[in-house]
Amino acid sequence: MMKFLLCVFFVIPVCFYSSSVMWIQYVFVLLYFFLLVSGCYSFMGSISFFLGLDNYSYGLILLSLLISSFMVVSMMKSMWICFFMFLNVLMLIFLMLIFSSMSFLYMYISFEFVLVPLVILILGWGYQPERLMAGMYLFFYTMLVSLPLFIVMMCMYMSFGSMTMELIKLTSDFFIIHFVLVIVFMVKMPMYFVHFWLPKAHVQAPVSGSMILAGLMLKIGGYGLIRTMFMYEYMFISYSYIWFVFSLLGSLYISMICLIQADIKSMIAYSSISHMGMVIMGLLTMTLWGLTGSYLLMLGHGFCSSGMFYISNMFYLRTGSRSFYINKGLISYMPSCCMFWFLFCSFNMSCPPSINFISEFMILSSIMNYWFNSLYFFVGVSFFCAAFSYYLYSFSQHGLYSNFYSFSSLSLIEFLILLMHLIPLLTFSLLLGILM
Repeated sequence: MMKFLLCVFFVIPVCFYSSSVMWIQYVFVLLYFFLLVSGCYSFMGSISFFLGLDNYSYGLILLSLLISSFMVVSMMKSMWICFFMFLNVLMLIFLMLIFSSMSFLYMYISFEFVLVPLVILILGWGYQPERLMAGMYLFFYTMLVSLPLFIVMMCMYMSFGSMTMELIKLTSDFFIIHFVLVIVFMVKMPMYFVHFWLPKAHVQAPVSGSMILAGLMLKIGGYGLIRTMFMYEYMFISYSYIWFVFSLLGSLYISMICLIQADIKSMIAYSSISHMGMVIMGLLTMTLWGLTGSYLLMLGHGFCSSGMFYISNMFYLRTGSRSFYINKGLISYMPSCCMFWFLFCSFNMSCPPSINFISEFMILSSIMNYWFNSLYFFVGVSFFCAAFSYYLYSFSQHGLYSNFYSFSSLSLIEFLILLMHLIPLLTFSLLLGILM
C-alpha cells in the first residue's frame, strides 16, 4: 500500500508548474487503474508500514482517487491553480492514510490534518464573505469532539500497549467512553443535531470543495464507525438505540426541511444529511446486510452527490445565481444538460438500476430486523426524498426562463465529468447482479 501513497507524495513538486495540471490528473487516473487491478481482500492485504487494504478501504480509496481527479478538471481555469493542486494532493494523501491505516493513531492524525487543506480551500476559493464563518464552523465542530477522543486513545494505549485496531478490544460498558468514540464520527457524517456545519460549508465552498465534502469527507465518519464497531461490540449493542433514534427522526425531519430550501446547493447539502442518516441506521444494526448496504450507499452517494454539486455549479456559472427563483426554465436554456440533471435527481431518490436502490433495500431489511416499526419512518423518508428530488428537477428545469438565449453551452470536459459520475452508479449495480 505504501507504493501507492509514495506515488501521490512525489507528485507534490510537480504541483507548482501550472502547465502540469493535466499530468497530475493522468497520474490520479493511472493510480486508480493500478489499484483497481490489484484487487481487494476480505481481510487486510498489501500490508506495509502499518498500512493495508481490505474490502471497506479498497472502495473508498478508489473513490478518493476518482473524486480528486474530478476536482482537478473542475478547477482547471481557477486562480492560484498551483496552490490548489498542492492542497488537492495533500488532501488525497491524508484520505489514503485514513482509509488504509491499520493503526488508530495514524487514522486519528490523518483525520485531523485533512481538515487544514479543506478549510484553506473554502476560505481561498469560496464565493461569499460568509465563507469565513463556514470555515470556523467546520473547524470548531471537528476540534471540539476530537480532543476528548485523543484522551481516550491515550488510555487505550496504556491498557493494550498498542494502537493497532485489530488488537484493541474494549470490554467497558461506561457510556462516556462510547459517547466520545462515536460522536467524533457522527459529527463528520454528520448526524442530525450536529449537522449545522455541513450546509454552511457546502454553500460557501467552491465546486471542488463541495465535491470532496460530499464525495469523501462524509464517508470518513462511516468508515470510522465501521472500524470502531469491531473494537467494542458489547458497547455498540448496548447503546446503539440512542443513535438509531436520532438518525431515524433526523432523516425524516431533514428530508422535510429540504422542501423549504431556496438555494440549490443548500438543498443538495441537506439531502446528504438525510442519506447519511440512513447509513448510520444501517451500521447500527450490526448485521451483514446493514453493513454492506451502508457501505454501498456511501459509495453511491459519493458519486451522485458530487455530480449534483458539479452540475449545480454549471448552472451557477451561467446564470450567476443558485436560487430556485432565478434558475427556472433551464430545459430551454441548456437542453443537453437536462438528461444528466434528471438522472442525478432520479438516483438521488434511489431509483433502480442505481447502486443507491440496492443499498437502501438492504438497509431497509436490516433496520426492520432491528426494530420493525422503523419501516413506517423509512417509508416517510423515502417519500420525502422522492418529493424533494422531483421538486429539485421540475422547479429548475420547467417554467419560464428570463433573459436567456436557448442554446446548449456545455463543454466537452463538463460532459465527461458528468458521464464519469454516472458510469460507476450504473456499473456497480450491474456488477453486483453478476456477482450475486
